[in-house]
Amino acid sequence: MMIDFKTDMQQYFTREMEVIKNLDINELNSAMNAIYDAWQREAVIYVFGNGGSSATASHMVCDFNKGISDGHAKKFRLQCLNDNMPIISAIANDISYDDVFSYQLEKILRTDDLIVAISGSGNSKNIMKAVEYAKQIGTKIVGITGYDGGKLKKIANYSMHVPINDMQIAEDIHMIFDHMMMHIFSCHRRDIIDP
Repeated sequence: MMIDFKTDMQQYFTREMEVIKNLDINELNSAMNAIYDAWQREAVIYVFGNGGSSATASHMVCDFNKGISDGHAKKFRLQCLNDNMPIISAIANDISYDDVFSYQLEKILRTDDLIVAISGSGNSKNIMKAVEYAKQIGTKIVGITGYDGGKLKKIANYSMHVPINDMQIAEDIHMIFDHMMMHIFSCHRRDIIDP
């Protein structure tokens, strides 16, 4: 017997579209400009998250370092702090899971680099510890959040916020942010990538 999921699917899609329609485009524009500016300056962009957000961070590195950069003289320089499981597990085991991102940034992060921190709740301890370290040395922060944005939205210089108390929809739209930037930077705006 086939189960009819169509109503549930339509409700999910309708809810997601409503959230997308109400996003703060001015905030998103400012965050995109910060990322574009980091590319212009050849700064390193450190991106990281936990769980599903870690997958989004990894996906961003692929899309920016290969997808957008392919065929261009100047490439994006994204580094994902959650991609190396040996270093993650070593720091978590020997120090603390709260330090898995901040430890990797210490003495390496430069003031003119950029942080892209992804947290659905905006309150993950290991994310916040890394962001607070970045703030201390004057590095700018793009916070990608859901729910009410938590501490990350308050401390970030730029916000890509999805105002919904639903982790799946927040994570869906975080991935849309990545693909939106990839599309705009590489397909429709080749004039800004190779001015």
